[in-house]
Amino acid sequence: MTYHSFGGAWFSFPAGKLWAFAGLSLLFAALGRIVRGVTTSGALAGAVICLALLVGAGLGGFVTLLTVFLLTWGTTRIGYARKQSLGTAEANAGRDASQVFANLGVAALCAMLHVTLRDQRLLIAMGAVLSEAAADTVSSEIGQAVGNVPRLITNWEQVAPGSDGAITLVGTIAGFASASVVGLTCAFFGIFAWHDLPICVGAGVVGTLVDSLLGATLERRQILGNNGVNFVSTAVASLMPLLLS
Repeated sequence: MTYHSFGGAWFSFPAGKLWAFAGLSLLFAALGRIVRGVTTSGALAGAVICLALLVGAGLGGFVTLLTVFLLTWGTTRIGYARKQSLGTAEANAGRDASQVFANLGVAALCAMLHVTLRDQRLLIAMGAVLSEAAADTVSSEIGQAVGNVPRLITNWEQVAPGSDGAITLVGTIAGFASASVVGLTCAFFGIFAWHDLPICVGAGVVGTLVDSLLGATLERRQILGNNGVNFVSTAVASLMPLLLS
């Protein structure tokens, strides 16, 4: 059998399997572009993320990434007219490459590190990042679409929908539910053991709360942009399984 080597690393990967994963990643990117979930650059970034998850976590990684995409894409369409009237609707063209990497880049890094280090905690960390990415978007989108009056997470002050650091009860519940769905998908497809599920989901929820705290503080003061907030939040989510499991 022919093997493809990654940069002289001490592991090998079957070339045929790699090409199959690359083709599946391109199909995933095409789907995202067709439904306008991402821009062209975002689709290419998504293909890179998808390939990394396939190599690092197998088909389970792909299914989990697809679950995150469907959850986030679907909820951005809920109450879209209301969000447009509020000026908070996501751009029709979808997310660009910088947004994709900010939300999912840490998950790809965890998957690839697992290939070399074979540390199971890295797959739990990957799942936590994907849980956080889903929960962050779903909580925000559902909160804006059907939520009650949003409040700032730091002082509980009422703020306008879509404000940085704002949360709603409905949005928070939806975020927890979406993090749970992503975590369950990981466990069902054997990415990690069932007893690691609470750590994955918990880390994802904590990452979402960190996102809101950073939004209410550093982002509102324009010290950190939205992509920076998303990246730091996913990084925090990834660190918890490494420390706790």
